[in-house]
Amino acid sequence: MPSLRNRLSPVALAFALSAPSQAEPPAGDAPADSTQIAVVVVTATRTERDPLDVPASVDVIQREDLHEARLRVNVSETLDRIPGVVALNRQNYAQDLQISIRGFGARSSFGVRGVRLYVDGVPATLPDGQGQVSNFPLNAAERIEVLRGPFSALYGNSSGGVIALTTALHPKPFGGEVSFAAGTDNTQRTAADLAGGTESFVYALDGEAFHTGGFRLHSSAGRGILNLRAGFLDTPIGKLRLSVNSLESGNAQDPLGLTRAMLQANPDQTAAPALQFNTRKSTRQGTVGADLRSDLGLAQLETSLWLGDRAIRQFQSIPLATEIPASSPGGVIDLARHFGGLDTRATFETGVFTTTGGLDFERLDEDRAGYNNYTSRTPNPASCTAPAVVCGVLGALRRDETNTVDALDPYLQTEARLGEAWRLLAGARYSHIQFDSSDHLANDGAAAAISYSALNPTAGVVFRATPTVSYYLSYGRGFETPTLDELAYRPDGNPGLNTALQAARSNNYEVGAKTRLQPGLSATAAAFWTRTSNDIVVQSNFNGRSTYYNAAQTRRDGVETSIEAHPGPGWTLAASATLIDAHFANSFLTCPSPPCSSNGQRKLVRAGNKLPSVPARTAWAEAKYQTGRVELQAEARIQSALYVNDLNSDYAGGAGVFDASVGYTGSWGPLRPHFFARVDNLSGRRYVGSVIVNESNGRFFEPAPTRTWLFGFDLPF
Repeated sequence: MPSLRNRLSPVALAFALSAPSQAEPPAGDAPADSTQIAVVVVTATRTERDPLDVPASVDVIQREDLHEARLRVNVSETLDRIPGVVALNRQNYAQDLQISIRGFGARSSFGVRGVRLYVDGVPATLPDGQGQVSNFPLNAAERIEVLRGPFSALYGNSSGGVIALTTALHPKPFGGEVSFAAGTDNTQRTAADLAGGTESFVYALDGEAFHTGGFRLHSSAGRGILNLRAGFLDTPIGKLRLSVNSLESGNAQDPLGLTRAMLQANPDQTAAPALQFNTRKSTRQGTVGADLRSDLGLAQLETSLWLGDRAIRQFQSIPLATEIPASSPGGVIDLARHFGGLDTRATFETGVFTTTGGLDFERLDEDRAGYNNYTSRTPNPASCTAPAVVCGVLGALRRDETNTVDALDPYLQTEARLGEAWRLLAGARYSHIQFDSSDHLANDGAAAAISYSALNPTAGVVFRATPTVSYYLSYGRGFETPTLDELAYRPDGNPGLNTALQAARSNNYEVGAKTRLQPGLSATAAAFWTRTSNDIVVQSNFNGRSTYYNAAQTRRDGVETSIEAHPGPGWTLAASATLIDAHFANSFLTCPSPPCSSNGQRKLVRAGNKLPSVPARTAWAEAKYQTGRVELQAEARIQSALYVNDLNSDYAGGAGVFDASVGYTGSWGPLRPHFFARVDNLSGRRYVGSVIVNESNGRFFEPAPTRTWLFGFDLPF
């Protein structure tokens, strides 16, 4: 197999920027005061709409909140302000963040599943439903839009919610900004932005580099992101926007989780297998996209196209006894993924109706290889300390297969405006997803294939009671296929896809109210009910290998609320809270420690058990005050306990964390430098930041650091 470096160019060739989540940027510079921006949302309707006219829970995080006194590396820094969203920072850059929306995606032990992700319209979620947020260029971000609830189903497979980041691209005189931040554990971020353009052509270039030593042994990481955009706003065929995004992360170390005993003895320690096998991950990714919007008179046509490559090499702590058998895929996962897609849609305005029809095609080609995570001159080494054995290095090839995923989704959505007060929205998306696999090491050239199809309708009604208050009711049917990683291992241990897995199906209901009392108060409240059948759960988990099956019926019922107020000059107060009851509605058997040759050796997951890693209660609050050149901010985050597995055999206790920051904007002639200082976890509390769901070795717990400091500056020019 070719090496990681040879498989992926720094920037993949491609076109298109599918922009289902991107509003047309305003002309000129963005206003400095975000409270004066007329907020619009587009994820729920695919056209710009006032949030009060949308029958869905959808929030926008503006650039000011993304930037102020923050590291700007992880979306968990700001996503926790959105009710219904849980974004846990593992403090482990080899595994990415743990993001869930209303319980969808919580079972993921690495990466992001069950939630659709976009960067400038280019999907950061692959067609099998697995995504990552490591390429999110937060320093260049202008806004993040978060959609929750039934209307997420309009985005197809694994759409328990949508998180869409849009970068800044405006006509403006040439200028830029350099920024720097440094803090505890040798953490540093350096970034530079350049932008400019006219009403007909705009451009922006952003680059950022990040490094941390990590607060635990063997947890250092670094990555670089390059983001280039160009907009041709006045071409004969319409408005064309191009985007290039490149990520490189080399050897992000993985300290692994801790057992309960290790956590109590010393939460700063690192599991011994992490050092023994030098657990780590390298990632390189490049995407290029283009989005063309044309006015055809009777309709608005948008055509988007994107291509990309993603290469991953991950060294795991698989015991030698597990790697040796002939059926083992080894202890090193090596992936080369080539992906792309086309999304074209037309929007018609006919009287009181606005209708959008489109076709979305996505494809993923994956070369999946497995290697031993050791070399040895003896055939069956007993341990890494045995003579002539070296662990933590690339060994013999154990797996070599090609997998493809094709997704073809036509969709239709319409909105009817019934007078001044009523809005009706309805839509449907038909999804067909085909998985194919070919094993190049099998003697018979073993191949496997499986496909999934679903028609997912959505419907909603909005009643605009007054110009500042609206009520809504909505329904959506969604589905979630297993990802390639969940299909990768069969329960019998033989190679090939686990073709017995089915897609999970869900019915989602929501009722809510929104108010915006200008200029100083806005609030939302929503209640939701979700019923999922054939939910995908762990069938067995042993020595780092998980197999899955469809055994569970699950329920997710909850209430969300948020409020923002400006009670006086310079003051901003905001808060959000979520209550959710996410549990298994039926009992089923699981095998946490194979072999389980009979049902008597399996363990019972009881009906009523809570879904792991879904806190029943979360709350967030913030107070900001600006006077003259000085900005003061205090922030609080509270969450209840996290169960670690389907059995609910252990849990990480709840925690409340308080942060504070101060900023100062200076005046150096024409320059306006901004300096800031921040302290997180003011009380220095010891707590668990996240859990590794259903971890077979009992190393469930990923501790969070105690008090940390951050200092930095932004220098625009």
